Amino acid sequence: MTGSERDHGLADRTVVVIGASAGIGLETARQVRADGGRVVLVGRNPERLRQAALELDPVATAAFDATDTDRLRQFFQDLPGPVDHVLVTAGGPYYMPLESMDLADARRAFDERLGMTLGVALYSRDKIRAGGTLLFIGGTGGRRPGVGLAIASAATAALPALVANLALEMAPVRVNLIAAGFVDTPLSASLLGDQVDARREELRTRLPIRRVVGPADVAALAVHIMCNDALTGATYDIDGGQQLLSH
Repeated sequence: MTGSERDHGLADRTVVVIGASAGIGLETARQVRADGGRVVLVGRNPERLRQAALELDPVATAAFDATDTDRLRQFFQDLPGPVDHVLVTAGGPYYMPLESMDLADARRAFDERLGMTLGVALYSRDKIRAGGTLLFIGGTGGRRPGVGLAIASAATAALPALVANLALEMAPVRVNLIAAGFVDTPLSASLLGDQVDARREELRTRLPIRRVVGPADVAALAVHIMCNDALTGATYDIDGGQQLLSH
């Protein structure tokens, strides 16, 4: 996509969304379709994926866990043609206090997060058109140390470096990372349980933007990064000013 093509947004572009059945992935797929683009939807939950497909009329869907290396490789091999962008929202934070940590679980957590990132890059590299985007969703929460955050903090620190290197190795495909703070998604609600309403109210009161960041906010940033062909190798924070606050 050249600068002149950027004006046309995502019209007639094909976007693969891994983690498309809920939250940020689903909302990004909606915005891609609203902009005239096509979507390929990937998710772990077949029923939620089916509901998303009924709404979005995708080119194709695939139900599998993106941490399954063999299945991930097969998915990209089976794509019928090149795509313009790949968005990866799959994966969540890992909270493991040292006193209760199982080393095998910790190793698995590292492998699932960083291994999946490398796997997507490796298997998609011949499928994304020149100037297209490989875009990952990460977080900002692990930037401050805390009990139980050793795994999350290590992954948070590693992803920007990994993305910057991939941007050089995959050029002219562009590689970027969105680092989100708290986003009001089903995943956030499941992690916080009955504390989610209190967290929302706290953020509405304390954040400089005076509201909670939602999936549509992150999706809008994702679409912008896809459309702006000058962006690569960078990490883009979106947290409503959450990092400016003292704990």
